[in-house]
Amino acid sequence: MNLKKLLIIIFCTIFISPYSLIMANEEAKYEVIEKNKIYEIRKYSDRLAVETSRAGIDSNFRKLFNYISGRNDTQEKIAMTTPVTQVEKNGSITMQFYLPSKFNSGNVPNPSKEDVRIVNIEGGYYAVVRYSGRASDRNFIKHKEILEKELKNNNISIISPPIRATYDSPFTLPMNRRNEAMFKVELN
Repeated sequence: MNLKKLLIIIFCTIFISPYSLIMANEEAKYEVIEKNKIYEIRKYSDRLAVETSRAGIDSNFRKLFNYISGRNDTQEKIAMTTPVTQVEKNGSITMQFYLPSKFNSGNVPNPSKEDVRIVNIEGGYYAVVRYSGRASDRNFIKHKEILEKELKNNNISIISPPIRATYDSPFTLPMNRRNEAMFKVELN
């Protein structure tokens, strides 16, 4: 075996294999109500999530990942779901992991850390624009603005701050990544 092949095997074993363990196996369920060339309107039901709001997105991810890795009152490991969302609340970025559908308010493990909370994400109608590429601020802002403009042109009322949704691990090639910008909307 040559050195190049050996290095590729080592890289995949050390860096990619652990992320395959956290790949999502359940996505938040929705029904597409309306679709055009730019966006779609989805209807979501209420769903539970675990969230935290602190400075530093990496710190937020780590806290939520620790919760699903067993740092909760029952020490239960919880499957990763998609999407991971970020939304501004009270001047801070709040990150959320949706919880698998098997959980409800009666059986969800409580977080061990006080700055990690279980919340109910209210269902309703959400306008969504899907895009690929990096999950950078610049890419998100560009697509959020496209969505916002189209919703205003179509006289659809926006009733939430913009929501950033990401679906893939950092090791997914940018052109294969699924990202979304979304707003909760009110339909007439």
